[in-house]
Amino acid sequence: MGKTAKKVGLTKLELRIMQVIWRRGRCTVSEVQGEIEPRLAYTTVQTMLNILERKGKLKRELEGRAYIYSATITEAKALGQGVRDLIDRMFGGSSEELVMSLLRNGEIDARKLAELTDRFNQKARKP
Repeated sequence: MGKTAKKVGLTKLELRIMQVIWRRGRCTVSEVQGEIEPRLAYTTVQTMLNILERKGKLKRELEGRAYIYSATITEAKALGQGVRDLIDRMFGGSSEELVMSLLRNGEIDARKLAELTDRFNQKARKP
């Protein structure tokens, strides 16, 4: 796998697990298992945490007899990578085509797009 392993996106289940860890900080397998709905088997959660560690999204430390998992990537960075992956795969790398698709499919209208542009510009002006 090499360098590409860390660039691999998150599946839906991986994202749900990462959201638990982002929210709680550091977690054991049992703690993650207790917050995932629908409930998953302990071994399934453990396997998923190990996959996320191999992907470079988590690190683990042995404390006593249990591993403690923590995120190596922020939620904002993971979401940004997910959006970039979506744009690359579905829109040939064109963010403009993504926006046009949202407009064409009625997911967003021109008025809302103008509001979002204004909000973005206001935030960009703040130091």
